[in-house]
Amino acid sequence: MKKILIVAAATGLMSLAACNETVTTNNTAENVAEALEESADNLEAAADNATNEVAEDALENAADATEEAADAAGNAVE
Repeated sequence: MKKILIVAAATGLMSLAACNETVTTNNTAENVAEALEESADNLEAAADNATNEVAEDALENAADATEEAADAAGNAVE
């Protein structure tokens, strides 16, 4: 959960920093999308290693939410 909050905060700060340049915005959005994808992969791996079903479900839900955020960031580039 901390990773998601860190990535979300970084996303906001990066978008503010890149307000004036379209090229920079596109690169930032791509980088954010890639970072979110990696976070989702890490959450999926943690879910696979979870010791109980409740933790596994929570991690899978977090991974799904992170994937959706990655898709949204990726769509911002297009």
